[in-house]
Amino acid sequence: MKPAITVLGTGRMGSALARALLQAGYLTTVWNRTRQKAEPLGAAGARLADTVLEAVGGAQIVIVNVSDYAATAAVLRGNDVASALRGKLIVELTSGTPDGARESREWATAQGAGYLDGAILATPDFIGTDAGTILMSGSAETFEANKEVFAALGGNIQFVGDDAGLANALDAAMLSLMWGALFGTLHGIAVCKAERIDLGELGRQWAATAPVIEGLVADLIKRTHARRFESDEETLSTISPHYGAFQHLLELMQARRIDRSVADGYQAIFQRAIKAGHLHDDFAAMAQFMEQPA
Repeated sequence: MKPAITVLGTGRMGSALARALLQAGYLTTVWNRTRQKAEPLGAAGARLADTVLEAVGGAQIVIVNVSDYAATAAVLRGNDVASALRGKLIVELTSGTPDGARESREWATAQGAGYLDGAILATPDFIGTDAGTILMSGSAETFEANKEVFAALGGNIQFVGDDAGLANALDAAMLSLMWGALFGTLHGIAVCKAERIDLGELGRQWAATAPVIEGLVADLIKRTHARRFESDEETLSTISPHYGAFQHLLELMQARRIDRSVADGYQAIFQRAIKAGHLHDDFAAMAQFMEQPA
C-alpha cells in the first residue's frame, strides 16, 4: 500500500513535487502559509490542510520545501506538530547548509522521526521527469525503503551518504560550478557589449568552445583529486598562460569601465599561487589556494 504523503510549502518547486506525487498515484496532502497558493493543487486532487498539524497528522512521509531551515523550524517545531511527527519520515528538500541539515537530523531523531535531507539539482519543470535530479543523504536504509516514492520525483535520485549534510554540501559545490559559468557569461556579455560584438556571435562561439571547457573542468577535478599539481606530460595548461591572458582581460575591463568585482577575486587567487612558486605548475595547483582563506 502506498504511503500517504504531505508536502509543506507549495511554491513553484513544492507544487511541482506535489503534482509529481499525485501523478504517481500517492494520496497527497498539501499545506502552505498562504492557502491561495495551494488551491490549484486541490483542483488537481490534493487534500488541502488548514494547519500544519492537520497536514502531518495522517501522513507517513512529510516533505518540506520552504524558504530555509529557519522556516522549517518555525513550521515543525511547535510542541503539537513535533509530537505528531513521531514515527514519520521527514524529507527536508529545503535549501540550506550542511551543518543545518545535521542539526535538523538531530532534532528529528530526538522527536522519534526518521530524517532524510535532500538537495534538488533541477528547476521545477524537471521534477517528475527522467532527468529530475535530487541528491539525498541521512540513512541508506531509510532511503532504500522509500525509493519508490522518490522515483516519482525524478529519474535521477541519488543517495550520497549517511552524513545528513552531504547532499547540501554537494549542492553548494554544484552551485559554485553553475555560478562560475553564469558570472563568466556576464563577463563575456559585458565585454561583447563594450566592444560592440553581437551577442548572437558570443552564443555561437560558446557552442563551439563548450566541449573544450568541459574537458578542462573534468581534468581539473581529476588532477585535484589525485593532488597532481606539478606540470607533467598530461598537463593541458599551466597557470602561466592563463595568468597572462587574464591580465589582458583585466586591462580591457579597466579600459571599458566594466565591473571588476568578481575578476579581482580571481586575480587575488592567481597572485597567491604565483607568489607561492606555482606559475609553471598545472592550473590545478590553484586548488590549494581555494581550500583555505587568504
